[in-house]
Parts: sequence; structure tokens; C-alpha cells
Amino acid sequence: MKIGELHIRWVGILIVSALAMINDGEGHMSDKPIWFHYFVSLCFTAVYWNGACSIIFFLRKKFPEIDRTKRRVLLSAAFIIVWMTVGGIPLKIIFNFVEVKDLLSLTEHVRYLPFNFIVASVVSLSYEAFYFFEKWKEQFTLNQQLKNQQIRTQYEVLQNQMSPHFLFNSLNTLTTIIPENADVAVSFTERLSEVYRYILQNKDRELVSLKEEIDFVKSYLFLLRMRYPDNLTVDFKIDDRYLGLTIPPLTLQMLAENAIKHNVVSKAKPLHIDIYIENGKSVVVKNNLQKKDSLDRSTKTGLENIRKRYRILGQKEIDVITSAANFIVAVPLIDLLEERDLKFT
Repeated sequence: MKIGELHIRWVGILIVSALAMINDGEGHMSDKPIWFHYFVSLCFTAVYWNGACSIIFFLRKKFPEIDRTKRRVLLSAAFIIVWMTVGGIPLKIIFNFVEVKDLLSLTEHVRYLPFNFIVASVVSLSYEAFYFFEKWKEQFTLNQQLKNQQIRTQYEVLQNQMSPHFLFNSLNTLTTIIPENADVAVSFTERLSEVYRYILQNKDRELVSLKEEIDFVKSYLFLLRMRYPDNLTVDFKIDDRYLGLTIPPLTLQMLAENAIKHNVVSKAKPLHIDIYIENGKSVVVKNNLQKKDSLDRSTKTGLENIRKRYRILGQKEIDVITSAANFIVAVPLIDLLEERDLKFT
């Protein structure tokens, strides 16, 4: 059986109750048997400790972020001091330690204030130290997962684009263009270099701006349109106000690649891709659906790769919609300023 906080807490309550009984010099129960003395000590310790834990766990839910540690510690210490002052009043009355009229005296409540302050500080800092370590360990694990996922993404994209098939088609297209139009050949070469440069420059980044990703996708699609000059059209409808929002790198490229990989692209059946913003919260990649009868060997990791990266980043799920006429994928846009404001609210 896994030992959790609850098990440790109650073992601690049993031990602290014994120590409190030994150090009780007030003689409230000098005429009582030792088992009763311990029972009373156990009741007070359990009430104070469990109440303090409830305060700490409530504040963790209210302020779970690491950057709110200072606020969480100060509030938990303050509330625990109050709890240590008033939480045991019912027990004091039950065991006849004080009379009800004595509770109106300020002296009765403040005489234990230094002790309560020490206890509250020790409890708050102890629990916070364990919590901080757990959050750090959790964040370290998430960072490792994201790093591994990024490596897989880089490998998949580089493998697809560095494959002999891709290079053959790119170089064959370039060879055809050079004698016909030198200017277009230069543009083709420049876009080809931009595709690889973008992948290499962003290999260690978790997020890129929408503008960076769109510029990259346009370079990537420029190469593909040289292969399908009249059969592939792409329409971007992105308002400038959304260009500063972010998404994981290569997201749109993978979605555009999937559309071309899984659908017929021909003069009889041209493929059209729309890339646009929906409700200011998502970027959508939509294509008319005309599935190939047979597909080349596929890793089938494109959409799942994107899903996993969004989950690791703690964002919403991507939406995938398939109708008789269209295939639509909507991926959330991430506002870094909004994320920062939420953390410090």
C-alpha cells in the first residue's frame, strides 16, 4: 500500500499528541487517568492539524502556481493562526477547561499567540516545501515529455522532407523550371532553403508566433504548388491582429501536408485548402474531402502528434471534424500575455 499524506498526518497526530500531553504543565487534568489525558490531547491535536490541512489544501486549489508560493504561505500561516486561536474553543468548553464567560476575555485568546505563530509557520513551511518539491518534479517531467515530443516532431518532418521522394520531386521541379524561367527557379531555391532554415531555427522552441508559422507554410506550399500548379489552391484569411498569437511550431505545415497526402490532387479534382481564424481563438485548416483509394505508407502520427503537444502544454484539445464534403481541423491559439495575466491574477 502506498503511504500518502493522510497516513503520515495521522501518525504525526498520534506522536504530537503524546508529546503535548507530556509537556502540558497546566494541570488541567491532574486528577484524571493518563489514558484520558492522552485522549484529550489527541482530540485537540486532531482538530488543529486537520483544520490546518484543510486550509492549506484549499489555498493550493485557489493558488496552485509556483509563482504564488509567497502569497500561499502567508495566507496559510495567517489562517492557521486564527484557527489555532478559535478552533479548539468547543473542545475547551466540552472538557471544562474554560467557562463561556472567559471566552469574552482577550487575554484568553492572545496568551497562546506566540506558540500559535510558531506552529503555524512550521506547519505552513513544511507542507509548502513538500508541495514545492512535488510541483517542481511534475514540471520537470512535463518539460521532459515536451522535449521528447519535439524531437519526435522534428524527426518526422525532417524524415518526410529529406526523403529521397521529396528531394527527387523538388530537384526535378527545379531542373524543369531553370531553362523555362530563371527568376522562378531562384524563388523556388530560396523557398526551399527557408523551409529547412525554419525547421532548424525552431527545433528547440515550444511555441512560435502565428505570423512565423504562416510565413513558413507559405514557403512550404510554394514548393508544392510548383508540382500542382493548377490543381492546388490555398486561401489564407488571417487578420493581422491575430499574428502575434502563438502555436506549436510546424502545426500548420503538418495539417497542410496531411491534406495533400491523403487526398486526390488532380486537374479533374483540384484540392482547395482554407486557413482562417475562428472566433478569435482557433486557427482552422479546412480542405475539400476527396480521399485517395490507396495511400503511401503513413506514420499516422500527424494529428496525434499535435494533440499530444497541446496536452503537454496544458491547452485545450484540437477539434477534428469530418463531413461528406470537407475535412476540418481547428487548433487553439495561445495568447502568451493572457497566460501570464492568468498566472498572476
